[in-house]
Amino acid sequence: MMRENIFQPFEIREINTDHCPVVPHYHNFFELVYILEGTGTQVANDNRFEYGPGHLFLLTPEDKHHFEVHATTQFFFLRFNAVFIRQVMNERKEWVKRMEFILDHAGHAPGCILHEETDGAIAHHLIQALRQENQRDSLYKQEVMEQLVNTLITLVARNVATRLPAEMPNNNDRTLQEIIRHIQTHIYEPEMLKAEKIAVAVGVSVNYLGRYFKKQAGENMQDYILRYKLKLVETRLLHSNMRINEIAWELNFADESHLTRLFKKHNGMNPSAFRKKALLTA
Repeated sequence: MMRENIFQPFEIREINTDHCPVVPHYHNFFELVYILEGTGTQVANDNRFEYGPGHLFLLTPEDKHHFEVHATTQFFFLRFNAVFIRQVMNERKEWVKRMEFILDHAGHAPGCILHEETDGAIAHHLIQALRQENQRDSLYKQEVMEQLVNTLITLVARNVATRLPAEMPNNNDRTLQEIIRHIQTHIYEPEMLKAEKIAVAVGVSVNYLGRYFKKQAGENMQDYILRYKLKLVETRLLHSNMRINEIAWELNFADESHLTRLFKKHNGMNPSAFRKKALLTA
C-alpha cells in the first residue's frame, strides 16, 4: 500500500482530473479535501460516499482512501502534519484542544465533515481566500495563510463537535451528549471533572449521575474519562515530540510511572514502545 509524505508544516494542492488522482493509499499527515467542481465517490476504509461541489472531507493518517471520479473533478487539498500542530501548540493551547477533538473523534468513515448548515458557505470563502493567497507573492503571505488554515480547521472542529464522539454507543440522549461534551471540554481541569461539577453543569442529581451515565453509555463515567485521557496520550505520542513526563503533567496523571502503568494496562505496551512501534510502521 502506497504511503504519501509531506516535508513542510502544511501544503496546498489542486488537481483537476477526470480519473482517480491517486490509487488507494495512506499518508503521514492530515488532509482536508474540498470539492470545487465535479462528482464521484469517496472511498474511505472500504466505505463509500457520493461527493459533489461543496463537500469537505477530513482524512487522518490511519485512513485508507481514494476517490472514484464520475465527472471531471477539481480537488482542493490542504495537508498539514504534526510540525504544524506543534507550532500552534506553542502559541494557542485552546486551538490545540480543538485539534485533538478532531483527531480523536472525526472517525474514519466517509462523508462530508460539514454538518452545520451555514458553515458550508464559510468554508467555501476560506478555501477561496487560501487559493488566492497561495498564488500571491506578497508581504506576510505565510502568516495570512496560517491564520486562514487555523480558521478552517477550527470550523471543522465545530462541525465534528455536533456529532457523537467515536467509540461511544450510538445513543442520541441529549444529557449524555452534554456530559461527554463537558468532560472533553474540561479534560485538563481535574476540579471540573468531579461528579459535583458535572452534575451541576448538566442538571442531573449528583447521586444519580453515575448510574445515569452507566445506563446510557454502558461504562462507568470515570472509566470513560480515563479512556479519553489515554486517547489524548496516544495523540501526543503519535503527533508530537513531547516527553512522557510532559504528557503526564499536562493530563494530570500523578507522575510518569502512573501514566505508564495505566497506559500499559489499556494498550498492552508502555508509551515508549507504543511510539516506537508507530514510527517503525509509518
